[in-house]
Amino acid sequence: MLAGDVDGKDRMPIIGSYAKLPASDVERARGFYKEHFGLEPHFEEGGHLRYDVAGTPLLLYPSTGSASGTHDQFGFVVDDLDAEVERLRGEGVRFETFPGPPGVTMRDGIMDNGLVKAGWFSDSEGNLISIAQFAGRPPSLAES
Repeated sequence: MLAGDVDGKDRMPIIGSYAKLPASDVERARGFYKEHFGLEPHFEEGGHLRYDVAGTPLLLYPSTGSASGTHDQFGFVVDDLDAEVERLRGEGVRFETFPGPPGVTMRDGIMDNGLVKAGWFSDSEGNLISIAQFAGRPPSLAES
């Protein structure tokens, strides 16, 4: 549901959504996303870079603040996590190591719970990014 009357209560009319990541150095961030993922902005205005990432709008914007890096802020879904992790590590991307929750396997910074395998790394601006492979349909493609 995008917007409107829910349970008899008037709600904000939401017409879309997008992900956004802060960048203290927008040009450095542009280089990171181009070098490692081949992403090019489709629109630029006022230092803001707009991307389309497999149908998800992503905005990189100039910010004097800093990313917390304590939770993932954007996620890529891939078909072969192991191959992408190997490629990214070969390009100098350092994957974070976190303790796994109960019932999951952690190997070399990669979490596997049988339904999803995932790893996390920081972009050039300190934003924590996830990369994941799902055993079935990823949540973004699941039927509601």
